[in-house]
Amino acid sequence: MLHPGTIQSFFTAHDKDTDMPIKVLAFAGSPHRHGNSETLLDWVLGGMIADPDVVIEKVALTEANINPCKGCNACEKLNKCVQPDGMTIYHDKIIAADIILLSSPIFCMGIASQAKALIDRAQVFRSRKYVLKLPIVPPERKGKRLGVFLASAGQNWDHVFDAAVPSVKCFYHVIDIKDADISYLMINNVDEKGAIEKHPTARADAEKLGKTILTEIKKRLAA
Repeated sequence: MLHPGTIQSFFTAHDKDTDMPIKVLAFAGSPHRHGNSETLLDWVLGGMIADPDVVIEKVALTEANINPCKGCNACEKLNKCVQPDGMTIYHDKIIAADIILLSSPIFCMGIASQAKALIDRAQVFRSRKYVLKLPIVPPERKGKRLGVFLASAGQNWDHVFDAAVPSVKCFYHVIDIKDADISYLMINNVDEKGAIEKHPTARADAEKLGKTILTEIKKRLAA
């Protein structure tokens, strides 16, 4: 588990060593706190957190008050969602972030409902991009953001993650993160809470991924 003092809102944090901190926004998408998928997320963040140029905000979606999308399509005219709930602040934070991570357990062969609600509420970005023909990020930021999807599953089947991945790709696509810029770490055969702690490679792979992603984003932001 990450030390609570290391997680803060990058809308309010000020880094002493840089005027342009690397903004990392992490969504823990499980209905259970500190389970296998959130642990995997924490390990990835642990590979970034010691860097003084990084500001991390971690959001537990089960506590974020994000309602399901109503499918009303009002965002096609308003360029915003009509629901005054927890998602209001995250629309702007998603755009501001340099790295966006999403973790979720696999439930009934798909992504958990908390994570799916976040993805569905990204309809605002789809409306902005394809209906209103407005940019998602400024031209100078296109191609300079990265996405990460982390998942855990109790089943040991090779195909257990197959249904979740298209939803994740759709989420990143509408916020202008290309398929090639999404990294994945998905661990199956970890069912009960804490099972991931016994996995032979999960922690090392997650920490390595965090460091690799951080190295890559620094290259892109410096270009």
